[in-house]
Amino acid sequence: MSDPSGKSMSYRDAGVDIDAGNALVERIKPLVAATRRPEVLAGLGGFGGLFQLGDRFTDPVLVSGTDGVGTKLLLARKLDVHDTIGIDLVAMCVNDILVCGAEPLFFLDYFACGKLDVDAASQVVAGIAEGCRQAGCALIGGETAEMPGMYGHGEYDLAGFTVGAVDRQALIDGSAIEAGDVILGLESSGPHSNGYSLIRRVVDHAQADLDQPMGETTLGKALLAPTRIYVAAIQKALAAAELHGMAHITGGGLTENIIRVVPDGLGLRIDEGSWPQPEVFDWLARTGNIERSEMRRTFNLGIGYVMICRPSEADRIEAALDEPVHRIGEVIEHHGGERVQFRA
Repeated sequence: MSDPSGKSMSYRDAGVDIDAGNALVERIKPLVAATRRPEVLAGLGGFGGLFQLGDRFTDPVLVSGTDGVGTKLLLARKLDVHDTIGIDLVAMCVNDILVCGAEPLFFLDYFACGKLDVDAASQVVAGIAEGCRQAGCALIGGETAEMPGMYGHGEYDLAGFTVGAVDRQALIDGSAIEAGDVILGLESSGPHSNGYSLIRRVVDHAQADLDQPMGETTLGKALLAPTRIYVAAIQKALAAAELHGMAHITGGGLTENIIRVVPDGLGLRIDEGSWPQPEVFDWLARTGNIERSEMRRTFNLGIGYVMICRPSEADRIEAALDEPVHRIGEVIEHHGGERVQFRA
């Protein structure tokens, strides 16, 4: 049945503005170009991104990862801060593939919304481009989906996908981990992109003022601090020493992430007093009356990335990195009971 008014219908009438999408593409082209690597063979706007692996790797293994930023998006929208959430998106993907020793090569994003706000979307992509710059990978493409009726006013969602490579002989899978190995931790910038459904519940239940002081910043800014990207630090560590295993501390916290790369028959002993815990975690535990075991399995508690190696290799890593490297525990024999033990 035709429109009874006789008016011609358009995609814009249905809530999708193609011109806005084109305007976004033009605005972000310089951002994308700034992340370009020599291996990229095509610019933005094609049907697919082209990347030539070349001869940089002798026996390359491709490693892929995909992720989002979860309900941290709701906090970003609440605070009307859109220029860091893209860093989170890249970090969650590249840090994951980094665990096996892979170098992130390129990244693609998916941005979905009800109605495209070109300014907000440009800020998001600027953050994605910054994350790619920090990770040394190319933003090779993406997709913007305008879906009225699927998302409400001002709502959007993000997902990302990255591909990296590592030579087969350099692949790190945790199989070399043995009792006596030391666990090294690199500091996080805060909660990163995990536990935000619980965080938002604590904030809402306490009717917390997000502008209240939190150390040298505010509670809102502490909660929105972008996820650290560990690529540069880990590349330095790999150049300096032999690593037996690595872990990105995401959902599941310290309790569940490190043990994922540890062979059967081994466990972990973690010394909780061996690194500084950011104030925001103390605030969450106190304000939400959250038990310590729940904090451990939900949040990173100040350690965002872990390396496992022989004690002699730890000295080399500490000397190679321009940041604190915390010896947070050791690998132990496991003869029953909990595989991950925490010591105050």
